[in-house]
Amino acid sequence: MEITEQTAAMLDTYFEKAPLLPAIVQEESTGEVLMLAYMNRESFQKTLETGYTWFWSRSRQELWNKGATSGHLQKVISIYGDCDRDTILIKVVQTGAACHTGSHSCFFREIKKEEE
Repeated sequence: MEITEQTAAMLDTYFEKAPLLPAIVQEESTGEVLMLAYMNRESFQKTLETGYTWFWSRSRQELWNKGATSGHLQKVISIYGDCDRDTILIKVVQTGAACHTGSHSCFFREIKKEEE
């Protein structure tokens, strides 16, 4: 997808508060939350252009394409912005595991669960 002036202007509104934007990644078919990562403007643009998720690694200080080395790609189905324009939700088709540990979702460590 080519980035138009209108899309670029819309992107600007999401980066007014901070240079990094939390991106919640959700499996489109099940609604399962797979991961949380951060996007800078460039990774957001690359995601829009390629149709696959790109993020900014805060620890390595570089762009990364989810699944580029593992083959566990995330094909973007839709992207939604929240009401404050400071977080996005990306619905994807996940190939393989989303988590670097090999788990399907990064959210597998139970901390609390209400007992029945």
